[in-house]
Parts: sequence; C-alpha cells; structure tokens
Amino acid sequence: MLLVCFAAAFVPTLAAATQKIDFGNQDTQLTLQAEASAPRILRLASPAGPAWESAAAEALVDHATVDGATKELHWRFDRAATRVQATSLTLVYETHNPDLRLSWEWQARSQHGPLEHTISIENRSGHEVWIPLQDSFSFDWKTQANQSLQQLWIDKGAGKAPPVGTHLADIGDGYRWLGESSTFAHPRGDEPREIIPYFLVKPADNSASGWYLGVEFSGRIALSLQRHGDTLQGRAGLNPQPGPFRTRLAPGESFVTPTIFLGASRGSIDDAGNTLRRWVREVLNDPRSVRDPTYPWLTNNSWGSGMAIDTAQARRMIDDSHDLGFEMFHLDAGWFRAVGDWYPDAKKFPQGLATIASYAHQHGLKFGLWVDWAQAGNSSQPGAMSVENPAMRDWLTTDPPPGWRPAEFKGITVDIGQPVVQAWVSKEVERVVHDYDLDMLEHDGYVVAQGCDRGDHLHATCDPKDVHRYSDEDFIWMDGPNSSDVSYRATRAYYAIYAQLKRDHPGLLLEICNDGGRMVDFGSAAHGDYFSIIDSYDPLSNRQAFYDASHVLPSAMLETYVKEWPTPRIENFRYMLRSGMMGWFTLMLDTTSWSHEQHDAALAELQLYKTTLRPLIRTADLYHVGPRADGKGWDGIEYFDPKRGKGVVYAFHGADENVKTYTFVLKGLQLRRNYRVRFQDRSSADFVRSGRELMDAGVAVTLPLANSSELVLIGAVQ
Repeated sequence: MLLVCFAAAFVPTLAAATQKIDFGNQDTQLTLQAEASAPRILRLASPAGPAWESAAAEALVDHATVDGATKELHWRFDRAATRVQATSLTLVYETHNPDLRLSWEWQARSQHGPLEHTISIENRSGHEVWIPLQDSFSFDWKTQANQSLQQLWIDKGAGKAPPVGTHLADIGDGYRWLGESSTFAHPRGDEPREIIPYFLVKPADNSASGWYLGVEFSGRIALSLQRHGDTLQGRAGLNPQPGPFRTRLAPGESFVTPTIFLGASRGSIDDAGNTLRRWVREVLNDPRSVRDPTYPWLTNNSWGSGMAIDTAQARRMIDDSHDLGFEMFHLDAGWFRAVGDWYPDAKKFPQGLATIASYAHQHGLKFGLWVDWAQAGNSSQPGAMSVENPAMRDWLTTDPPPGWRPAEFKGITVDIGQPVVQAWVSKEVERVVHDYDLDMLEHDGYVVAQGCDRGDHLHATCDPKDVHRYSDEDFIWMDGPNSSDVSYRATRAYYAIYAQLKRDHPGLLLEICNDGGRMVDFGSAAHGDYFSIIDSYDPLSNRQAFYDASHVLPSAMLETYVKEWPTPRIENFRYMLRSGMMGWFTLMLDTTSWSHEQHDAALAELQLYKTTLRPLIRTADLYHVGPRADGKGWDGIEYFDPKRGKGVVYAFHGADENVKTYTFVLKGLQLRRNYRVRFQDRSSADFVRSGRELMDAGVAVTLPLANSSELVLIGAVQ
C-alpha cells in the first residue's frame, strides 16, 4: 500500500493496476484503488475513526455519440500517464473509438479540512463527440443497520429567509433526500427551497466520525442521499434534471466535472463548520482579502435612495460616511442610462462616475459599483447591449415578445457561454472597472443563464416544445432538457471573466449579489470576495440568513444589508445595526436623517466593529449558542479565538417581553482558564469565571426591552 500525504518524505510511484493508495491530510484520509476499468474508493476516515467503508467503483460514462452513432466506451487504466504526488494524484483511464482520456483527480490543498475531487474527459479524437452526464462523485458507504445517523443541510437565503433554513433530519431506513442549487433559486416560488450545495452526515450522538460533501460550482447542481439498510448511497454533480443531459466535446476540448470536496468530520455540527470555514478561507478565498486586516470593509450603500440617486446625494453620503468611519461608499442601481447601457445617466451624473470615485477616495473611502452586466435591454445608445442590435440579437437566451421593455434594472439574460458574448462582456466589465476607478464591483441579476432555446449556440439543443418559459416583471427566463449544459458553460465563462478581472486588477473586490442570496455557494467563494446572502434587509431576516449560511461559509464573506427600520429607542437602533454586524456590514439608508443620538451611537458601534468585532469575524471560531431567530424570543451567536483568548456573544432579544433573561452556554474555551466577561451596554456587572463554569452554567443576559441586544465580550485573564 502506498501512502500519499503531507507527511510523506518521498513521492511514490504506482507499481500495479490494483495498487492501493492512501491519500489525504491530517483530517481526511482516503484509501483508493486503481483497477483495470475504473477507479475505486475503498474507505474514508479521520484520525478519530472509525472509517466509512465502500466497495463501489466509480461509475464512468459508458457511451458516447460520434457522427450520430452511439459508441460503447471501454475504459482501461493507463499506468504510464498516471501521476501520484504528495498533495495530488491523477489516475488516468483511456478508451478508443472514440479516442478519449479520463483523468480522475484528487487534491489536498491544505493540511486540514476536506480533499477536492474532479473528473475531466478529454476528446483526443478528430471528431466532435457528445457524452452523457458524468457525475462529479458517487458513493455507496457501508454502515450498521441500527446506527442512528443525521443529515445537516442549509437553505439559501435568496429573496426571503426560509421558515427553517438549517435542517437536521434523522436518516432512517428508506430515507431519500435531494438538494438542488443554481443561480436562480426557484424564482417561481412553487418548488422546494434551493440549498447551499453541501451536506453533512454524522452520528446522532456525535460519538464517531461523520463526513461532509460539497460542490464548488454555481451552476445547476444536485446532491442526493438515500439509506437502504446498511448502505448510504448518493451522488453529487451537475443536475441531471430536466434531462437527458448531454454535452458537446469539440476535438481537443475537455468536459470537467464541477469540483467536489469530501471531508471527514468529528465532534459537533459547529466543530465541522469551523473546520470547513477555515478551509474555505485558506484554499478557496482570494489570499489578498485573507491578508487584509480591514476586510470586511464597513460599507455605506446608496440603495436607501433607490433609483433616485444622483451626484448631490452621493456626495452627501460620502461626506457622512467619512464622518461615521465607513470604509467604502457603494453606488447601487440608478446611476446608469438604461439596462444593458452601463454608462452614467448624464442628468444624474453630468460629470460621470470617475469624479464620484475621486471624491470618495479623497475622503479615504473605497468606491464600489452595482452593475447587472449580463442583462440586455433595448437602449439604442452606442456601447449598449441591446435586443435592438441585430449583431447582439442571437446573444439572448430567447427572443423577447413584441413590444417588450426591460424593467428598471432587469432585462434579458445573455448566454455568456458563447465565446463572442463572453469576450464582449469581459471587455465591458474591464471598461467599467477601469473607467470608473472601482475598488469593488457588484454584479446583480442572473449572470448565469438558467436555460436557452437557441439552436446555434455551443450548448446542447432541445425541442422547443420541451422548453418552459416564465416571466416576472418583464424579466424572462426558461428551462428545458438542455438547461444544465447551458448553465455549465455559462458558469465556466463567468469564472473565466472574473479570474481575468482579478488578474488585471489585483486589489479589486467582487460582490456576488445575484438577486440577493441566490448564488451563495463554494464556486462563488472561490471567484468572488463576499455574498449578499438575502434580499430582505430587516433585523430578523438578516439574523436568520446569517445563522444558516454561517454553518458552512466564512462569516467575513456573509453580507447583510441594513435598511431603515422602526427604532423608537436607542436600544432598538443598536439592535438594528448589530443584526447586520455579525459578518460583512452594509448600511442601506440615509444617515443624514439620523438624530444626534443615533449618529453618536452608530459612530461608537462602527468603531467597536473595527477594533473588536472584525478581528473575531475574520479568524475566530463560530458557535451557534442560541436558537435560530424567530423575531419573538432570544437568539445569539458566539465568536471565540482560542489563540488570542478573546471572544464575543451577540445576544438578541426579540419582541416577546415576557422572557427577559436568557442563558447562553459558551463553547470553545479552555476549561481551567479564567475569563473576564464584560457587557458592552452595561446590562449586567462584569465578572470573572472559569472556562468550565462558562461552558457548563453559561452567561445570563438580561434585556427587559423588546427588540434589544447586548454584546458580551470575553477575554482570558492573564
């Protein structure tokens, strides 16, 4: 047996086709086997054990279509082309007639956390080849028939926080589950809520190791899990429905499955989440934001004025943002001539946007901009992406009906999977970033097409009668049997556009909004810098969406917008602000309308965020020490950084005034160390307790007033 891991002192070679290989890192270890016709995973383990055993070989695509004829594929292991290294391995299989090469790849890009897996199929023939769906990963684990297991999965925030959001279900015999993710998150509203593409399986009593599986892709994804007696089965990858899926491979082209990550877990749900969040920051996120001590930036957004924003209002907001200590002014929708026409409205911004950027920079602020760059409108102005331009008409995913007009900031999505469209859009976003001197670019709307009915695009085509079309407020979208291939190609183009933008502008940050929280996934985490996690902005919705997404994604990436909300007392005002201050904080209201008391309170809260809260948001472990917010009772989360011995509990009291005290049982502390507990708003007297006491008896917080909050600061006593 060969050992391949970070501790390996040599790079081994593969001696035989059935050679077993141990591959992994300090948290996740796999035993793999290269067999004659397919690779195989034998076991998944963590150092805590026991292992999850499997004898199922990888299910490789078994046929292809060439010149209209179906060909059976007979894969054979290619030992000479296979590569086994300390932190990566690639097992290669080939088939002839047609000539295809399949690479089965695993990577360990960190000493901790999960391993990553990708399958690529290269067309080495001189013919166009069509292949069916190759799953990214399939599994068939053995378990004890009487073992009590649970599954965790997380819903996206999207337009409105879901009623549950964080799901924990018992996995009994006959259990069947399907989770789907895309960039649309079912805008029709009549289908199940979409998920962040991830799930965790664990023993119900946390007595043994579990495992988790996620997908690093923003397109149409599906994950499944079933239990049959002593087996757990399922798959992850592109969504096969509606199908049948097929994709075209030109000579020399490769189909690359969405990358999955697979990790072994131990301990609680929060323990698994802390491991995964650290891994996302280390492996997927842009290292420049990881190193930037001012990330996440305190942001003031113009959408409080809606589409009515203009130069005078923008300058007033920049002035007040500077006085309050904000770090970025974010110009939202309303600045442009028309949808698809991303030039400043000359009536609102007669001197253009570069002067606004300059004004922000002169005041020590970054400048960010909203753009819905994959939407076409009907502007006749030069430089616009318009349905009226014959050269661009075929770029659309569908023809608009007669008399169609775009909404205020939505049009018709173009198919950026087409090379000519990708090239135009890439040039356009480069122009926007350069000409308007941006520090941050936000994309909204649906940049990745859900479906397309064009018959001359690179994606698979389908019978027009099988395409379902929908519309909402003049926005048009569709899906059909080719939708996953449309989405696959558009997603890869989207990643390429943003990767190039990052190379050309190393300091640029990218916000992923996508109609608010519909693109919260691990592929986006690898190509953007932070998410808008929900399209509702009240305190309850913000806390619910944060509670859910923070189980699996770094807090610093999770942006909540804070809008105007009734705050008759200063305690309610702080409650409103703090409900958006657990991750990336963006204010979305007119601060010039605040009273002096509110202005002073906001100044203090923003300063506390910079000095105390942000360092914890960036690096500390996170624990869900209170229930998910329901607007009535209590809720809260804890950050604790064991290296610095510092932490905070965000405590929130909802509308129910009958329960004035709640006890938060802390986690992550050292049992024998003493900690000073300090109440930021002086709701209780400070005290010192041992870690054991705080993790057994907890901290009682008393807040008589409804819709109020407290920050409980924790510090190790030297």
